[in-house]
Amino acid sequence: MSKTQRILRHLMYPHWRVRLAFPKAALKAIEALVAASETMHDGELRFVVEGGLDLPQLLRGLSARQRAVEAFSQLRVWDTEDNSGVLIYVQLADRQVDIIADRGIDKKVGEQTWQCICAGMQKAFRAGQFEAGALEGVEAAGRVLAENFPAKCENQDELPNAPVIL
Repeated sequence: MSKTQRILRHLMYPHWRVRLAFPKAALKAIEALVAASETMHDGELRFVVEGGLDLPQLLRGLSARQRAVEAFSQLRVWDTEDNSGVLIYVQLADRQVDIIADRGIDKKVGEQTWQCICAGMQKAFRAGQFEAGALEGVEAAGRVLAENFPAKCENQDELPNAPVIL
C-alpha cells in the first residue's frame, strides 16, 4: 500500500467504526477479563483500541508498532513497581495488533510469544470477531503472565482495567 493510500484509509476511518467493532458490552467483557486475569499474575494488562491515526502521525510515517510504544508511554503502562506492564494495542485502520511489554516482562517472555498472540487476534478480527479475538488475546497474555509471573500474596492492581479507545 502506498503512503497516500494509507493516509486516506486512516483519515476516512470514522470513530463510529471503532464503536461498531468494540461496543460497550465488548469493552465491559474485556475489562472484566483483564481484572480476573490480573488476580492470577503480577502483570498489569492494558487493552487499547485506535481507529485511525491523525495526519501529523501519518506524515511522520508512524507505524502501528511505534504508535503502540507511544500509547505504552502515554498511558504510563511502564509505571508499575515491578516493571510488569503489558499493553495490547489494536490499530483498526492498519489492521495491526501489537503487544508491548515492560522490561521486567521482556526479560522472561520473548517477542515470538507476543507475536503468536497478536496473530491469533488478527485472525479473529479478519473474521469480524472483534470481541472474541480481544478476549482470546487477553486470556492468552494472562496465561503467559501467570506462567512467568504468578501472583504474590499482595497482588496490587496498579493500572486501570478498562480498555482505552484513542
